[in-house]
Amino acid sequence: MTTRYSRHELFLGSEAQAEINKASVIIIGAGALGSASSEMLARAGIGRVTIVDRDYVELSNLQRQQLYTEEDARNQMPKAIAAKTRLRQINSDIIINSFIEDVNGQNVEELIKNHSVIVDATDNFETSLVVNDAAVKHGIPYLFGACVGSYGLTYPIIPTDTPCLNCLLDHLPMDGMTCDRVGVISPIVQIIAAQQVTHVLKILSGKKLSPMLQSMDIWENEKAEINVTQLRKQNCPTCGEQPTYPFLLIENQLKTDVLCGRDAVQLRPGLRSDTFSLPRLLKRVENYVTNPVLNRYLLSCNIDDYRIVFFNDGRAIIHGTNEAKKAREIYNRLIQFY
Repeated sequence: MTTRYSRHELFLGSEAQAEINKASVIIIGAGALGSASSEMLARAGIGRVTIVDRDYVELSNLQRQQLYTEEDARNQMPKAIAAKTRLRQINSDIIINSFIEDVNGQNVEELIKNHSVIVDATDNFETSLVVNDAAVKHGIPYLFGACVGSYGLTYPIIPTDTPCLNCLLDHLPMDGMTCDRVGVISPIVQIIAAQQVTHVLKILSGKKLSPMLQSMDIWENEKAEINVTQLRKQNCPTCGEQPTYPFLLIENQLKTDVLCGRDAVQLRPGLRSDTFSLPRLLKRVENYVTNPVLNRYLLSCNIDDYRIVFFNDGRAIIHGTNEAKKAREIYNRLIQFY
């Protein structure tokens, strides 16, 4: 047996590998978990891999985000683009799509359409709940994962079979920790990504998954595994008897996000504008900003002691503050000229 996926076929069987080769997997987020899982999935031969991420590469990412290089950081390449470039070098036989998008209730259903599995690699719980709603609504298996510090957890959500993420809101032991407060070490990223990819391969191979919430702290050598079947809520607004999918409603979506470990705030408009133009914005604000950098994906510039990065969809990331009010003030000072 000399095919590219021969070692997979020896373990999984040729029929399972054939299913993997024709599957479509979407990865929400191309940071630490997303870069690790997307590389494993590309090497496994997933027929179509879709990467969705809102951010761009910075030097501090390289400690744990394995797809990226110093050149990506110097060029401020969007992670979705940098990931696609690297994955094409790893496996040119598969289809790789990438989107520079902020996943929210307005676009998530279109993004996940026609995919076999959804892998959660986001850095905030609000986005996970949006994706959870969409996954359950459309009956697509959704693999939740998260890590912070030396701690990580995974949970596979199989619509109609398992409790959804919304059911577990009161039982996820994250203790309010975020990587901007306590950091994160790369080994826990690799372990959680490996668990998520294993779940993908099991699903595509036809192996039934149990509703097990698994967590571990590799620094403290602690591990836990809980069957959460009994936590399913009959009145859950996402997977209950009368679902309303609350996190897909625009009035329930956050418009500001403090970015993990970045001293930065993301702002996004309530409605996406398809007419937003970065070159036009630069022309109108160039007398008010310093150090402007414009490429086909983003516009970066400085104002006072802050750096602001605009994207093609009207989003902006304001660096130098973690206060939403201050970020809005800076954003409005520039966007008023547009």
